[in-house]
Amino acid sequence: MSVKVDYYETLGVAKTCDDKTLKAAFRKLAMQYHPDKNPGDAVAEAKFKEIGEAYEVLKDPQKRSAYDRYGHSAFQNGGGGGGFRGDFSSSMADIFDDIFGEMMGGRGQGRRQGGSSGRERGSDLRYNMEISLEEAYLGKTAEISVPTTIQCDVCNGSGAKAGTAPRACPTCGGVGRVRAAQGFFSIERTCPTCQGRGEIIADPCGKCGGEGRLPEERNLSVNIPAGIEDGTRIRLAGEGEAGLRGGPAGDLYIFLSVKPHEFFQRDGADLFCKVPISMTTAALGGSFEVTTLDGAKTRVKVPEGTQFGKQFRVKGKGMPVLRSTQMGDLFIQISIETPQSLSRRQRELLQEFEEISSSENSPQSTGFFSRMKEFFEGLSD
Repeated sequence: MSVKVDYYETLGVAKTCDDKTLKAAFRKLAMQYHPDKNPGDAVAEAKFKEIGEAYEVLKDPQKRSAYDRYGHSAFQNGGGGGGFRGDFSSSMADIFDDIFGEMMGGRGQGRRQGGSSGRERGSDLRYNMEISLEEAYLGKTAEISVPTTIQCDVCNGSGAKAGTAPRACPTCGGVGRVRAAQGFFSIERTCPTCQGRGEIIADPCGKCGGEGRLPEERNLSVNIPAGIEDGTRIRLAGEGEAGLRGGPAGDLYIFLSVKPHEFFQRDGADLFCKVPISMTTAALGGSFEVTTLDGAKTRVKVPEGTQFGKQFRVKGKGMPVLRSTQMGDLFIQISIETPQSLSRRQRELLQEFEEISSSENSPQSTGFFSRMKEFFEGLSD
């Protein structure tokens, strides 16, 4: 005959532990050895039964007191446990309903609460919108058309025919869940009759077929604020699909993307523009004019001897900072264009210029090749 292990030892707690500690220990072990997590494991199943039996005794103050005084004999031969064996299955079902309802994310409880009314929240919707950089700069009000569902105007979302109303599901009694006993514990599942809603519609609405909602193309006005960035998400609460049987509507999420611009690249609130200038303008100096996103003309001065990659900053000509009065800057990046398709005279002039040039005219290239020569000569020494 096998000897029963001490209940406190089975749960791994001290004899003086409080109810909170006892329940936490049981929850941890029950999750570890639950048959669903250990299919076909006879050892785990036996352990699962042991910890269930131990917790059933120790969670009850009277049974715990009797166990502390008489041990396992308190529940044998009609001892102080009085009926423990007889109601073990039903009481354990309540325990595991509590514990494993939490383990499954509280879904069983949520279904029961929601099932009493049959209402379900409508789905959220997504709408992708592409705007230009100019529209992101100025802001705009956009009109969009969204395929969605709305509440049925005949049954007011109830799904039931006029003059009737939904009634409690006869299978689950309005709970939305049914319980099936398996051994010493039970398993809950969604009611197959009402699909978890807790109610059925005997006479469905002729217009919506009992859904409480109808498909419709909705036209909405969306405000796009100035300075909006690529990838921004705008939420319109309650503009998603209507809920089932009068449930709350979902939300509409508008995902914005900004089209690439032909001349400007954006980095936060700043704009960048690459401007090619002639070799002579870079060498002799000059100026050029650019048009900014607001349509204004801005003249940029190019100093004599400007090099490739030189960057000029134009303050306040970038993008608006969202929901503020601040503005970013515009950065003009210079690239120098080498002359092409030279005439004979142009070639002669450039050759003459090359002949009379000195290292002072091209300090960067002269310095680069000088340093490179010294570097490799140093390696060979």
